[in-house]
Amino acid sequence: MEFHVMVGHLFRRTHQVATAVFFEEMNRQEVDITPFQYAALAAIQLNPGADQASVAAWTACDRATIGGVVDRLVEKGYVSRKVSEKDRRARVLNLTESGKTVLEQAHQVTERTQQRLTEGLDPGETEILTRLMLKVLDTRAR
Repeated sequence: MEFHVMVGHLFRRTHQVATAVFFEEMNRQEVDITPFQYAALAAIQLNPGADQASVAAWTACDRATIGGVVDRLVEKGYVSRKVSEKDRRARVLNLTESGKTVLEQAHQVTERTQQRLTEGLDPGETEILTRLMLKVLDTRAR
């Protein structure tokens, strides 16, 4: 089998395209976040007061990496981090007002990103692609 049609190669190329489109759209709207930062902000929005370990799990990111991501979000003023009242070893995360604002902007931009990524597919094909990708990820998570 030739490498350019191998599934792993296609996943890598698709990831490159998705990342490039994400940055193009974010830059066009002057939103200064990365894909990982977006995922972390979205996870924190859905789970206010979550600890970093939980955010790492929800975003499929290792704890060391999420620590750096959260550090940058705190530096940008998008996230507040405090010691947990329940577990002094844990740090709880919440969106700041500017974090909520940037995430709302980012949600709108990611809608456009998703449209661009699937513009060659009809809605049924997009649904099939999504379902198949989720199936691959579910199999790998076991």
